[in-house]
Amino acid sequence: MKKISTILFGLLMMVACSQEQPKEYLTISGTLENSKDSIISIADREGIIKEIKINKDGSFKDTLKLKDNKGEIYTLLTNSNNRAPIYLKNGYNISLNTNANTFLESLKFSGEGASNSNFILAQIERSQKMGNPQLILELEQKAYRKKVDKIKADFDSILESYNNIDSTLYTSMKQQNQQIVTYFDNAYAQNQLMGKGKPSPKFENYVDIKGGTKSLSSFKGKYVYIDVWATWCGPCIQQIPYLQALEKEYHNKNIVFVSISTDESRRSGGSWEAAEKKWRDFVKKRNMSGVQLWSGQDYAFQQDYQINGIPRFILIDPQGNIVDANAPRPSDPNLKSLFTSLGI
Repeated sequence: MKKISTILFGLLMMVACSQEQPKEYLTISGTLENSKDSIISIADREGIIKEIKINKDGSFKDTLKLKDNKGEIYTLLTNSNNRAPIYLKNGYNISLNTNANTFLESLKFSGEGASNSNFILAQIERSQKMGNPQLILELEQKAYRKKVDKIKADFDSILESYNNIDSTLYTSMKQQNQQIVTYFDNAYAQNQLMGKGKPSPKFENYVDIKGGTKSLSSFKGKYVYIDVWATWCGPCIQQIPYLQALEKEYHNKNIVFVSISTDESRRSGGSWEAAEKKWRDFVKKRNMSGVQLWSGQDYAFQQDYQINGIPRFILIDPQGNIVDANAPRPSDPNLKSLFTSLGI
């Protein structure tokens, strides 16, 4: 009996020694056709973690030891224009081939661990075929439901069509596919209230820097481009010169530019009077044109539009209906294109 045990133990040791131990690094190689770059890099969220030399024939090969032995999506790049996702994990031996002129479109992975990256590329390709999400949100309910369910089914089908997907990536993508539906459903519900052509929420009796008060109804008969901002908001201040230029250019057009300050007491030592003074001083110092209003203690307009970040720009038509609840910024050339399409 003792002899048999000794033999079994010896056999187990032989099997254990013959099994390849998991590598604490990965190998990446490939060929980059028509490349004018000498380096191909791998980056994480914090920056580049590996630079690999590209040979004159476009080939390259190197190893990389990741800090954590868990799979993650990294960025593969040669320059700012040529970049693509790659899923890496210690132990993988990945080879890739692509053309520098069509970097992402022609990219193919092979070798151990390649299924993960090829899956991500297939998912990107499908998302690019989705089209303008806003057009989906404007569909009738039955057509909308069919469209969104088809999108999720397509993404699920792509996920299930790839073998040997890393379990971490599989779980993450399964959840993401459901999140797509949740995003669309929430946006669709919001669009039913705040979509194009819906009556705009109103503001009433906001303080006008020129004296008295103004309400949304004060501008009926004109398009109203609203800038929701605050004196402490850097990105808001950045848009002011562009807004002033627009106001000057469209001075004699059927549109009014209304800036609504949301300065409040919490950023003014707890004083509403100080908040109003800060707004008045800022507008005068900057010589800001257009209609300058202060919302004071009234949050209703912000809440109705679900404004969680500023600046926020809104365009309303002469009848008081929404044209765009998230209109382009003054610095965005698409805003003028929108005005032109409306005949402004």
